[in-house]
Amino acid sequence: MPMLDRGDRNSPSEAAATTGMEAAGSQLRAPLPDDIDCDLLALRSEDGAWHSATLYKRRGHTPREAIVIMHPAASFMQHYSLAPFARMGFAAMGISARFVAESDVIMEQCLLDVASSITYLHEIGCERVTLVGNSGGGGLMSFYQAEAEQPTVTETPAGDPLDLTQADLPPADAIVLFNAHEGRPRVLTDYLDPSVIDEADPVATDPSLDMFDPANGPPYSDAFLTRYRAAQVERNNRITEWAQNRLKELESLGIRDQAFIVHRTLAAPEFLDLSIDPSDRPIGWYGGPDVKAQNEMASSMARFNTLRSWLSSFGLATSNALPDKCLDRVSVPVLVVQGTADQGCFPRYARNLFELVVSRDKELHWIEGGNHFYGGQPELQEETLEFIRSWLAERNLGPDL
Repeated sequence: MPMLDRGDRNSPSEAAATTGMEAAGSQLRAPLPDDIDCDLLALRSEDGAWHSATLYKRRGHTPREAIVIMHPAASFMQHYSLAPFARMGFAAMGISARFVAESDVIMEQCLLDVASSITYLHEIGCERVTLVGNSGGGGLMSFYQAEAEQPTVTETPAGDPLDLTQADLPPADAIVLFNAHEGRPRVLTDYLDPSVIDEADPVATDPSLDMFDPANGPPYSDAFLTRYRAAQVERNNRITEWAQNRLKELESLGIRDQAFIVHRTLAAPEFLDLSIDPSDRPIGWYGGPDVKAQNEMASSMARFNTLRSWLSSFGLATSNALPDKCLDRVSVPVLVVQGTADQGCFPRYARNLFELVVSRDKELHWIEGGNHFYGGQPELQEETLEFIRSWLAERNLGPDL
């Protein structure tokens, strides 16, 4: 039987959305320049779990400063910033967490993977390490540094023992948050479709809370947005409460966990109404302008979960990995860099992150016209990375050119 092509598998609108996201995601990868070496590493974390990483270095150079970049649910082992940072003289490490799928992610265990990576860099002679939190990595790196400086977590949100107050978490020397949001629970809640009335049925909705119903907008009224925002938080909390109760029920039966689906998770009004938190972004999300199709796709953001991963990664009331729970425990310099044309990380995210930082050494810098992945914007990608380098150099955290 011949293989089906994308058009056979999906509807035209869904295929377009999927292709768009794949094209955007490809911006995370870049070819390896001839003058850059890349080592593939298998690193063992403190709890015995293994994860993978890549280490980029300029050929013939022994770096003393390092960059670490990681996302909890995506491999950053070929991130576009790694080779440019290596050429600048950094040891640039891209990490893939121990988890095979987004549905497995436990944020507290991700911290142990970051720790083993920093330990390795220290062992090979790197004296100063900067954590780079790009996109969903922003909440992760904020969480890591907070626990490295002032640890508080002794168990996961599901109650599993994981005592970070006793873990070896070497603190970094600075954090860079670029094109980052306010943590996975916050951004998911901002994206959740609150019109869903039955979590088991993706088509059962309340029309009065449907942002795709022309009767509601765009543009959207203040009254609609107030109801919409409250219903988004209510939906997240409803799923979280169900997950907590279901977990207790299963554990009483000797069952550890359960998989479940969360439908319709790409419905931020900002995608279609550019008057909300205005910026240079175009209509749509990273997958293209057909947001309705992306919201209804069978595979999308936070679509597949387990009870334990939801409580750690996405539960607004339960997750530890929220910058507003973390950045007040971070004393090192923090740089927030944000592209003004980012379709998913809105300007308020950068402003809020900046305001949350209590370190006296902090800066907010805008990249005019920059999109989330710098797709088709090599000059803005270069501008961003050079600004990061110069900012670190001013603090003696960057290599001499």
